[in-house]
Amino acid sequence: MGDSDAMSVDPSRPSDKRRLACDQARALYQAGRLGEAREILEGLRAAGDMDFDVLHLLGVIAAGRGDIAQAESLVRQALSHAPGHAEGLRNHGALLRGLGRADEALAAYGLSLKAHPDAPDTHANLANLLNDLHRSEAALAAADRALVLSPAHAQALNARGNALRDLGRPLDAIAAYEAALAARPDHFEAQANRAASLMDLGRPGAALEGYGRAAALAPRAVALAGRGNALAALGRWTEAVQAYDAAFAADPNEPFLAGARLHAKMKVCDWSRWDADTADLAARIEAGAPATVPFPTLAAPVPAALQRRAAETYVRRLFGEDGRAPRTPGPDARIRIGYFSGDLHAHATAYLAAELFELHDREAFEVTAFSFGPESPDPMRGRLRAAFERFIDVRPLQDLAIADMARELRIDIAVDLKGFTTGSRPGIFAQRAAPIQVSWLGYPGTMGAPFIDYLVADPVVVPPSDVDHYREKLAWVAGCYQPNDRRREIAPIPTRRADHGLPEAGFVFAAFNNAFKITPQVFAVWMRLLQATPGSVLWLFEDGGAAVNNLLREAAARGVDPDRLVFAQKAALPVHLERHRHAGLFLDTAPYNAHTTASDALWAGLPVLTVGGETFAARVAESLLRAQGLGELVAPDLAGYERLAMALAREPEKLAKLGPALAAARSQAPFDTPALTRDLERLYRTMHARRLAGLRPDHIPPGAR
Repeated sequence: MGDSDAMSVDPSRPSDKRRLACDQARALYQAGRLGEAREILEGLRAAGDMDFDVLHLLGVIAAGRGDIAQAESLVRQALSHAPGHAEGLRNHGALLRGLGRADEALAAYGLSLKAHPDAPDTHANLANLLNDLHRSEAALAAADRALVLSPAHAQALNARGNALRDLGRPLDAIAAYEAALAARPDHFEAQANRAASLMDLGRPGAALEGYGRAAALAPRAVALAGRGNALAALGRWTEAVQAYDAAFAADPNEPFLAGARLHAKMKVCDWSRWDADTADLAARIEAGAPATVPFPTLAAPVPAALQRRAAETYVRRLFGEDGRAPRTPGPDARIRIGYFSGDLHAHATAYLAAELFELHDREAFEVTAFSFGPESPDPMRGRLRAAFERFIDVRPLQDLAIADMARELRIDIAVDLKGFTTGSRPGIFAQRAAPIQVSWLGYPGTMGAPFIDYLVADPVVVPPSDVDHYREKLAWVAGCYQPNDRRREIAPIPTRRADHGLPEAGFVFAAFNNAFKITPQVFAVWMRLLQATPGSVLWLFEDGGAAVNNLLREAAARGVDPDRLVFAQKAALPVHLERHRHAGLFLDTAPYNAHTTASDALWAGLPVLTVGGETFAARVAESLLRAQGLGELVAPDLAGYERLAMALAREPEKLAKLGPALAAARSQAPFDTPALTRDLERLYRTMHARRLAGLRPDHIPPGAR
C-alpha cells in the first residue's frame, strides 16, 4: 500500500496586504481549519486577486476535502501563472496520480525535478507512482534517490519497501518498513505493509499482530481486512468474518474485500444475507471493481464471464500488463517440462497426478518438479521425488530467483499446478519461467493472466462455445482432463457403520465436499431428501466446528432433526476410500462440484449424482461421470437432481444396476492414466512446435485417444 502523496504549501512568500491574507489562510490550513482558510482565499479570488498562491492553496484545500478533481483543476490554473513552480508541479503530479492519470503525473514529476532535482518529497512521490505502475526497479531507484537526500524519509522508506515487495523480496521489504517506522512510529502504511509482507512469508500469526498495530493507529479498512486475511490463514474463520465485517463497515470498496468476506462466510456455512452478498459481489465485478481475488468466484453463483473479469482485474492490479520477455526456446532433443506446485506431498493434487508424472515418456520429455510447498516426510513425497528427473525444493527462493532457475535449466513448458489456490505463487510465472506457460489441474477456471498461455481442459468442462470466457488459449484433451492414480489403495480391513457414527439401517447420502462448496439452495434440496426418505442420514465432511454448528442449526430451521447429519472426520486416504462403501449415493454440490472427492467416490465404487453447470468448476463431476459412461447421473438442474436422488434412494435396484458399470469403468477414463498421459504429451508437443515456428499460442483441439 502506497502513501498518499504529500501535498504541501510553501510558507516562505513575501508579504503585502494580499500576501498577509494568503499567509493567514495558509496558517489556518496548516491548523486544519480548512473552511476558514478557503473563505479568505475565495474572498481574494472574488476581488480578482488570482495569482499562483491563491489558486494553488485553494487546490491544496480542495484536496484536503477529498475533491481531487477540483483540486487538480485549481492547481493546473495556478501553474498557468508559474509554469516552472517545483512545488506546484509536484502537487499537480500527486493529484493526477489520484485521478489515475499516470502518464500526466509522470510528466509533472519530471518537470518538478527539472526545476528542483534535489527535492526528496518529489522523488518519494515518483516512487509511489512507479510502484502503482509495477515499474519496481525504477521505483526502487527513485526511493533510493530520495533517501540519499533525506535518509530518514518515512514516505520514501515505505515506497522502497513496496518496490522490494513487488520484486519478491519480502525480507528486504520488511527491513525498509521497519526503518520507516523507526523514523515515524505512527506511519500507518508502513505498519500495514509490514504485516502484508509477513503474510507473504507465510507468517500469519506475526501478520495478525502487525495488522492489529496498524488498526490501533487508524481503524482503516485495509488493516481490518488484513486482520481478516491473517485470521483466515490461521483457520480462525468465525473471527475472520468479524474482521471482514468491520472492514466492510469502514470501507465497502476496500480492494478484494467483498469476495474475501463472502468466502469466509461460506467456509463456516453462514448464509445470512446470501442473496444480497452474492448479488453485490457480481455487480462489483461487472463494474470492473477489484472486488475479490479469483478463487471465491468459483463457489459463488458468478458466471464464467465475470470469473474472467475478476481474475483479470486481480492480475492487472498485482502484476500490471507488461511482463518479462520470455526466453527463446531451442530445438533440443527432449522437451523440458517443469511442474510447479506447493502440493507435492500427501495432498489431493499429488494423489491425482502421481502416476501421470511417472508415466511420462522420458525419451521425449525431461521432467522437473519445482516444489514450493512444505517439506513433508510422507510416502507420497518420496514417491514424487522418484517420479521426476529433478525434484527441486525452491521454497526459500523468491519468485524471480525461481523463474531465473527455470530459465537457466532451459525449461520449455512451465506448468502451474496451483493457479490461485492457497499457497499459489503466480509471481513465478509473471517473471516468465518458460517460453510457454500452462495452467493445469490445480485451478478450475481462467487465471486471466497475460503470462499464462494455455489452459488444459476437456470439451465438457470448457466447451468450444465458451472460449471467450477464458484469457488463455484452450488445450483440450479428448477425455477427462483430470488424471487419477490407479495405485490408490482402499483399506483392506472392513469397517462397520457404527465405526463412523452411522445408524445400522437406513439410506446414507454422502456429501464429502468442503463446507464452503455447500450453498443454501443445495442444502435445502438435501433436507427435502432426508424428509422424503425415512430413516436416511446425510454424511458430511467435518470442516470445522463453526461450519458444523451452522449446518446443524440450518437443518433444524428446515424441520430436520440435526441428529440426521453425521460428520466424517479427516482420515488417511485408504481409510477414507473404504468408508465410501457404507454410503448409497454421493450428492454433489453446485456451482463448485466435487473434483478429487468425486473421483475418490467413483474409485471406491460409490455412484456420484451431480448437476450440470455453466463454469469449469461446475462441470468437473460431469466430466468424470461422462468419461465413465455414467451420463445418466448428470441432472440438468437442481430440480432434476432432487428428483433423481429421490428415485435412487427409494429404488435400490436402480443403484444396484450401476454397480457393474462402476466396476468396469475403473479401467476406463478417467482412470486410464496412460492414455491421458499420451494425450497431454500431444498437447505439449503441439505447444512447443508452435513456439519453435514463431507462432503465437492458439486453441488446440482434442485429439483421438
